[in-house]
Amino acid sequence: MTDSKYFTTTKKGEIFELKAELNSDKKEKKKEAVKKVIASMTVGKDVSALFPDVVNCMQTDNLELKKLVYLYLMNYAKSQPDMAIMAVNTFVKDCEDPNPLIRALAVRTMGCIRVDKITEYLCEPLRKCLKDEDPYVRKTAAVCVAKLHDINAQLVEDQGFLDTLKDLISDSNPMVVANAVAALSEIAESHPNSNLLDLNPQTINKLLTALNECTEWGQIFILDCLANYTPRDDRESQSICERVTPRLSHANSAVVLSAVKVLMKFMEMLPKDLDYYGTLLKKLAPPLVTLLSAEPELQYVALRNINLIVQKRPEILKHEMKVFFVKYNDPIYVKLEKLDIMIRLASQANIAQVLAELKEYATEVDVDFVRKAVRAIGRCAIKVEQSAERCVSTLLDLIQTKVNYVVQEAIVVIKDIFRKYPNKYESVIATLCENLDSLDEPEARAAMIWIVGEYAERIDNADELLESFLEGFHDESTQVQLQLLTAIVKLFLKKPTETQELVQQVLSLATQDSDNPDLRDRGYIYWRLLSTDPVAAKEVVLAEKPLISEETDLIEPTLLEELICHIGTLASVYHKPPSAFVEGSRGVQHKRLTARAGSGESAESPDVGQTGPSEAPPAVIPSQGDLLGDLLNLDLAPPTATIPSVQPSMQMGAMDLLGGGLDSLLGGDLGGSPSMNAGLGVSPAAMPATLGGAPAVGGGLGDLFDLGGGVGMPSGSYVTPKALWLPAMKAKGLEISGTFARRNGVIQMDLSLTNKAMSVMIDFAIQFNKNSFGLAPAGPLQILTPLSPNQTIDISLPLSTGGPIMKMEPLTNLQVAVKNNIDVFYFSCQYPLSLLFVEDGKMDRQVFLATWKDIPSENESQFQIKDIHLNSDAASNKLQGINIFTIAKRTVEGQDMLYQSVKLTNGIWVLAELRLQTGNPNYTLSVRCRAPDVSQFVYQCYELVLRN
Repeated sequence: MTDSKYFTTTKKGEIFELKAELNSDKKEKKKEAVKKVIASMTVGKDVSALFPDVVNCMQTDNLELKKLVYLYLMNYAKSQPDMAIMAVNTFVKDCEDPNPLIRALAVRTMGCIRVDKITEYLCEPLRKCLKDEDPYVRKTAAVCVAKLHDINAQLVEDQGFLDTLKDLISDSNPMVVANAVAALSEIAESHPNSNLLDLNPQTINKLLTALNECTEWGQIFILDCLANYTPRDDRESQSICERVTPRLSHANSAVVLSAVKVLMKFMEMLPKDLDYYGTLLKKLAPPLVTLLSAEPELQYVALRNINLIVQKRPEILKHEMKVFFVKYNDPIYVKLEKLDIMIRLASQANIAQVLAELKEYATEVDVDFVRKAVRAIGRCAIKVEQSAERCVSTLLDLIQTKVNYVVQEAIVVIKDIFRKYPNKYESVIATLCENLDSLDEPEARAAMIWIVGEYAERIDNADELLESFLEGFHDESTQVQLQLLTAIVKLFLKKPTETQELVQQVLSLATQDSDNPDLRDRGYIYWRLLSTDPVAAKEVVLAEKPLISEETDLIEPTLLEELICHIGTLASVYHKPPSAFVEGSRGVQHKRLTARAGSGESAESPDVGQTGPSEAPPAVIPSQGDLLGDLLNLDLAPPTATIPSVQPSMQMGAMDLLGGGLDSLLGGDLGGSPSMNAGLGVSPAAMPATLGGAPAVGGGLGDLFDLGGGVGMPSGSYVTPKALWLPAMKAKGLEISGTFARRNGVIQMDLSLTNKAMSVMIDFAIQFNKNSFGLAPAGPLQILTPLSPNQTIDISLPLSTGGPIMKMEPLTNLQVAVKNNIDVFYFSCQYPLSLLFVEDGKMDRQVFLATWKDIPSENESQFQIKDIHLNSDAASNKLQGINIFTIAKRTVEGQDMLYQSVKLTNGIWVLAELRLQTGNPNYTLSVRCRAPDVSQFVYQCYELVLRN
């Protein structure tokens, strides 16, 4: 009978029965009881109460029973560390058992019990097992050292286990060698700087000897270890390659990939003119091809690795194009990966074959695959110049099919072909224009607009075509809007007389009617360029474009080298270095391929041949991440009289990255810096003095945030007049009116109580219901004298925000109960949200910038504040009275932009951009907040304060 019966019982009171059975004298009954305990443990029942009884069963010669008890121990030792010590004696005894299986079992279990109290008792048995005569025990003990090191690294080092492990690399048994290597590699990974695996030619020789005889996982450990070795010269490199090559024919794909990794690394050391180098290239192809006959999941892993190998050494698989042709039953993820590799292997020799195949794929039913196939045809045209004409005619054939998504993809890739081969294939533009109406995807529309703008002089009705796009400008995606703006400016520069209205229309849409900061900034730049110096505008906008490169999606060389060193691991599937996805405290080592000395390839020699610190570093365009990092680390000291020279690339980078009003926060202020103005072709005199005569932009942000230009201290915050909250007819003669105010950081409720009854009122008390921000009276209602008929008392009740919270509708609703000697009366009122604006709400400018970008754009709300006749300084002053703080101010085209922050008592931050234009009584307020419900009430505060 099978053991499934142990999982079917659901009896109550089972623990007592099991306890009795575990203490039975009959061995068979004991074994049955332990099996029941393990079954209960497996299904999640707590059987830790039986710990002492199960431990007593350890004293047995029966191997099966012993295994079961050890399994129980591993599971419960952590929750019962004091009892687990009872088992130590048995471990020590079992480590000296004549049966090697029991010795190994004891040492394996010891390694799995992660209890500090026990580890010191296990050192002696472990030391004996590391020197055991039986290799099975030694290999188990080797892995146990790595486990023990994870629990207590210091103990392992003090006991000298690491030296014993190193000695095991010279063991006569290959499995012991493999496990010793695995254990040392594991320990070395968590301590990257410790030189544990001190590999030298003698050690390498021992590892290569063991490689032929150990199991497949042992081979993987050894091959991974070999990959970390740097040979002394090309002879040693060749010798290692020769001894690793037989692993390529192994049945296990992991062994094959590990062998490929070692060979790819050591090939770097071999001279290319060596006969053996050519032989090795030929030997690498068949095993990689064989991997593609496995199941789809393995194929995908193999293809991701092959993708890296092809980028590093395309010659390995250049004759194997056919194996990457897509099969009808391949899953989509395999198809897309094969397609990618086909492009990488495409050359003049095989392009006809590839194109015929791609054209076939473009008629498939899978939309994603068809799109990728059409895009692949374009990539072929760009990569293999001789095939460009054939690719273009293939794309035109596909456009004639009139299949919507095929047409759209074709237009996107034809745009790239125009960029690569200018003035060569423009005859196809007429065909493209015929399909204008069918384009509904942003990328295709943007590509078509680019083509019309770029070749406007060849298209008679270019202005009509672009005007048709302009009709729904605000409904288009940002990508299309930006492209349309540039295309119309290009058209204007080519045909100025006919398109003046069109360009004014698009500039107005982009700058005045758009909320997108990128679009606004680009619009302003074009506007300035066109209005100040049309010749310069022509040079900038119609400048000759650099040809696009063949492969835009190649992995960056240093990353590629690192990934080649991680072939066969997750890094090679993700195409990311381990540091990008491995979390935790373990140090991730960055690996590089080692080039042959004197080969001129990328060798790892950081300090060789440097002429000293004075040598200028090469000008490298920083990545967006680096640039943002640099910008946020700018020196924010106040400006000095001298103007430091700012690198143009930095300024423009800052603008492009942060567009629309925020760029000035980073020192690229359009209103102050002469260097910036010169770059835009605007004289400093023509620029508005945005900062009240502040000096030109100096050390970054100092002057921008100084706000010296008239922004003073608050002139007292605005308090709304008292409103009638409780009429006398509803409260038996008690009339209450009131308002709210914030004075010196204290929230106050100003009340007027009037007695319109015939009798005296005493014993007043007040209570609030739960509300959105936890408002509650900070003390009792202080009415010390009786309220006589027709008498009115004014009092201020201080409030706290520590009361119970419940979201109200509307958010600022407050329900109040007032009691006196007559009755309890209820009313509700609404408080202005500004009551909760705290005094320390002025956000640091760097934090403001990062937070604005971090809050999703869908959390942004826009409001119009109409009929306000204040300049920006007066508005800023008024708002500061209710703790709305101005972080920065910028002026563009006579429009002032104030960047402001507010902090609520519950810690919510609100960020705002207030745009106002001299002579225009309508303000635009943009509010961003992680709690969008608040935005409407913030707007009400703005309106209330600015109007009064």
